[in-house]
Amino acid sequence: MIQPIILAGGSGTRLWPVSRKSYPKQFVELDGDNSLFQKTVERVAEPGFSAPLIVTGEDYWFIVQQQLADVDAEKSELIVEPVGRNTAAAVLAAALRYKEEPETILLVLPSDHAIEDVSAFRRTMVRAEKTAKRGKIVTFGIKPDHAATGFGYLRVAGGYQGALLISTFAEKPDAQTAKVMLESGDWLWNAGMFMFRVDTVLKAFEAHAPEMSAPVEAAVALGQKDLGFYRLDQNAFSRCPSLSFDHAVMEHVEKGVVAFELDCGWSDLGSWKSVKDQGQLDEGANVTSGNSTAIDCRDSLLRSENPDIKLVGLGLKDIVAVATDDGILVADMSHSAEVGKVVDALRNEGSDQAEVFRRCHRPWGHYETLSLGPRFQVKRIMVLPGAKLSLQSHMHRAEHWVVVSGSAARDALQTPPQASDLVRPENTAPTSAPPPKGGPPHRC
Repeated sequence: MIQPIILAGGSGTRLWPVSRKSYPKQFVELDGDNSLFQKTVERVAEPGFSAPLIVTGEDYWFIVQQQLADVDAEKSELIVEPVGRNTAAAVLAAALRYKEEPETILLVLPSDHAIEDVSAFRRTMVRAEKTAKRGKIVTFGIKPDHAATGFGYLRVAGGYQGALLISTFAEKPDAQTAKVMLESGDWLWNAGMFMFRVDTVLKAFEAHAPEMSAPVEAAVALGQKDLGFYRLDQNAFSRCPSLSFDHAVMEHVEKGVVAFELDCGWSDLGSWKSVKDQGQLDEGANVTSGNSTAIDCRDSLLRSENPDIKLVGLGLKDIVAVATDDGILVADMSHSAEVGKVVDALRNEGSDQAEVFRRCHRPWGHYETLSLGPRFQVKRIMVLPGAKLSLQSHMHRAEHWVVVSGSAARDALQTPPQASDLVRPENTAPTSAPPPKGGPPHRC
């Protein structure tokens, strides 16, 4: 059996404004269907694969739990990192979970990749399992179809039964170097997927990244179960270096590392151009989604996330236009891989849109601000079935709540609602005096 390890802690910004730190792209329904994370889970929901172990961050565990429930995958285990420490620490923490089962085959998968041919993906994983059982560390490469500068590369040659020998790991190249790599024919894109036995990868960490072992082992040993997941110890995990698995281990293993070519319609969806390449083209080679319309446009992507915002493109060529309810991106298609610069600029301006949405997700549901003024704020709050908000008491503001759908308990001692609650505070205004003494606290 293959034990999938799904890494779902990234906070990617390359698909801004749809993907932001507070709700990154792995949880977004980019094609109107399930999210990339959910599709990754479903990809390994087949005989020969165990229920996955998911590693995610403190800000996302409740999103992961809800999305797992939506695809009936609650049997999955969940490890929560209290702070982000890149992929090496996440892989090591997951491997330590199976330390007493040293021959278990682990398959490490990013949660934000797109795969068109799922059957081909599974066939390759089954073939690779035989090699991993022999103590090899397996990585997976994609045959390049253009001179991409956004991927790492693997130089491969020879091999046996589909397992290619790796002679060089290369960082993301410049345009000229990428062109030379493409023309040589002996390079693959590094897909960031790995397979190995538990004992094999633990020995590799001991040999090549020993500074990581002690803090991660302590974080696992001192961690605690909480709300259906296992939270690593923060003090110990914070002492761990922040390294990618490639840098910490793969680039230093001289022998025992091989690659399998993965031909399955793979994309890391690392830019709006790659999203367009995965989409359904109209007669002008445009991709439109949501409430958007393309008129006399060519080779463009138009996307509106808000059904109340109509996005219209007229006479556009090679343009990306993406609209949400609080941000709009308009870019030349050739610059779509540089959206990170937009996020950096917004951060420097102190703009909220750099990292958060108007809708804020919480373990109990979500809320969004409908109107905000000097002495008032109106929010719409959605409470999940059976969930409840924290009990709080405010001394310098008055709140008015209106339940517009479902039913809600009036105080913390009552049974939480059993139906989905949609609660909208009518207004929230600061007051010059505290409320009467002895008044009951309330949920907010």
